[in-house]
Formats: sequence, C-alpha cells, structure tokens
Amino acid sequence: MKRFLLAVALMGSLSTFAQTQSDLLKHYEDFYYQMRMQGDVDGIINALTHLHVLAPSQARLDTLAYIYADDNRHMQALNTIGIEKKATDSDLAVQVKAISLKAINQPKRALEHFEVLYQRNPNAYLAYELADLKIQTGDNTGALTNIEYGIANAKDDMKYAFYERQQPYEVPLKAAFLHLKGLVQFNTDKENIDAAVAFMDEALAIEPNFNLAGLSKQALLSRKEKAAEENKEE
Repeated sequence: MKRFLLAVALMGSLSTFAQTQSDLLKHYEDFYYQMRMQGDVDGIINALTHLHVLAPSQARLDTLAYIYADDNRHMQALNTIGIEKKATDSDLAVQVKAISLKAINQPKRALEHFEVLYQRNPNAYLAYELADLKIQTGDNTGALTNIEYGIANAKDDMKYAFYERQQPYEVPLKAAFLHLKGLVQFNTDKENIDAAVAFMDEALAIEPNFNLAGLSKQALLSRKEKAAEENKEE
C-alpha cells in the first residue's frame, strides 16, 4: 500500500512539475513578445535567457547572442555562443562571432568567421569586411582580390557606414572599396605615393564628403612632402 501511495505521489509531483514548467514557458514566451513590442532590449534578453534555461535551444541561444551583439555587448555575445569555428554553426551564429570579434579588435579570429559567411553567401558587403581585415592582418594580396570583386559587384545604391567622426556617415560602397585599394597600393609600394593618392581621389570624386578618404589622402601627401624635404637635406 505504501509503495502504491508513493507511486501516486510521485506521479502527482511529476505532473505538477510538468504543468509548472509548461506554465513558465508560456509566461516567458508571452513576456518575450511583450518586450519585443516595447523595444526593451534588457527585457528581451531576460526572457530569452529564461526560455533557454527552461527549454534549451541552439536557435534561441543564437538569437540571444545576436541581441547582445546588436546592443554592442560583444563580450556577452561571445560568452553566449563562444568564438570557435564550427561547421554546424548557423549563419546567425557565424555573423555574431565575426562582428563581435571584429568589434573587440580580434581581426584574425574575426576573419575566419567572415570567410565562412562569404563562402556561404558571397556578396560585396562581406568582400569589404574581408578586405578591411586582411589589410589589418597584412594580407594585401588577399585584400586586393576581395576589393576587385567588391568594385565589380557594388551597386550604386549600396552604402557603407563609417564611425571615425562623432557623427556617423555613409558613403557609396564603391568609394569605400577605392579607399581600401589606395591603402593596399601604399602598403605594397610605399615609394609610389601618387598611385595611392589617385585611388583616394577616385573615392572622393564619388563622395566628396568621404572624411576617411580625405584624411588618408592628407596623410599620404604629408608623408610625400616629408620625404621630399629629407631628400633635399641629403
């Protein structure tokens, strides 16, 4: 009799637990949708974290990491899904790893994830990211390959955002690629500054308010003037 009562009690507790977990899932699902409607990022993160604990899901974890990254909380994003390159990663997970590693100044690690994205879906925007990171890591030949692809595939309505000024601004993607091409030209032949400046001029012809290209041109011309002065002194 005691065993029967114990079994009944156990079944009852399991039923209650299942019902409680189901109720909690429903609660946090409703909470998640409400936070999305209100645009409350912290609320969304809270809801997704609870939902993942109650019912673990890689898709939910990827979404949570994306929300962290989109809110510029890149370390939290990476702590959520890791930094390892995995063949099973979703496109969203790879994107988060690439963007967040770039944001925390890990260009070599970011590069391998951008390469995966590019292999899955080659496009001009990803080509720009690859070229930029390859310049940073010293692969000028690889960067030039991505730049040429980007210039050939950049449409007139494609824009790229820059943040070196207090006020962010956008320029045509083709102009952004020409700026990178000028950097590659200088990196591969530092004596031929005029060739690098010519690419900056092309970029500025497309977008006269391209601040970064203007700064790069100014730096190149200053270097040329300094070299000329040093030659005179000799």
